[in-house]
Amino acid sequence: MDKRRLGRSDLMVSPLCLGGNVFGWTADEATSFEILDAYADAGLNFIDTADVYSTWAPGHTGGESETIIGKWMKARGNRDRLVIATKVGSEMGPSQKGLSKSYIRSAVEASLQRLQTDYIDLYQSHRDDLETPQQETLQAYEELIRDGKVRAIGASNFTAERLKEALAISTELGLPRYESLQNKYNLSDRAEYEAELEPLCRKEEIGVIPYYGLASGFLTGKYRSEADFGKSVRGGRMAGYLNDRGKRILSALDAVADRKNATPAQVALAWLMARPGLTAPIASATSVEQLKDIVAATRLSLDESSIEELDRASAQ
Repeated sequence: MDKRRLGRSDLMVSPLCLGGNVFGWTADEATSFEILDAYADAGLNFIDTADVYSTWAPGHTGGESETIIGKWMKARGNRDRLVIATKVGSEMGPSQKGLSKSYIRSAVEASLQRLQTDYIDLYQSHRDDLETPQQETLQAYEELIRDGKVRAIGASNFTAERLKEALAISTELGLPRYESLQNKYNLSDRAEYEAELEPLCRKEEIGVIPYYGLASGFLTGKYRSEADFGKSVRGGRMAGYLNDRGKRILSALDAVADRKNATPAQVALAWLMARPGLTAPIASATSVEQLKDIVAATRLSLDESSIEELDRASAQ
């Protein structure tokens, strides 16, 4: 499978990133192993997780996803064939959050241990920390890169203003720069990214790896009415999508999918992969069947008229 360069780094990643948020949550360890096996067998190499996955689940303390990925890599002996991305900064517990140098130094060691590896390919600031100077954060990352524990760094959930500020600090002080941005972006959620983040990322050659590529499942087409909201734990989020605009988007996805002999999910991901400047959308799967569906999107090429049809339907 063709790989794409992530920003200006030396990381070469597949055009679809597997989201690890479900591992240890809605996908148990055995199912997670099956999904990861199917993903790797398809020739893809990019897996995203975070230390905080999945603190929101009853009885969980965080690190569940990293732990499962680490066990899987250890069992398969395939660490050197993968690009592993994880994150730091979200609250893991009392006094366990943020992007201070001291916290990053302790958090990275915990992630490395759970992942059973001695390096992280892409280490991302999960959420901006307004209480810590960006210079301090970037200096912490510089030390990790120098020590061989991290290969490249990325930002997640940053505003255009704060990302621009970080890039300026990196240039001025000769510190590592954020090579990627992880943000919410899909056919339904377009405005925030396209207004300021997209032009900045394209200008600065920042790799974009958006999450919620399928709008929490809405763009799969399985939520057509309120009666469908109970189909999954994410169903409660669908009320904000299932409006007149959302129905137009589903109709356009159906039309393009029908012409291309594809599924709405595949079309929605293919639209993202065709977006200029976008490196790899992130999508998760809770079964091998779902995984095969989204992986097929990497083989789907949308013509210009199909992209224009989807653009019109999803216009704000």
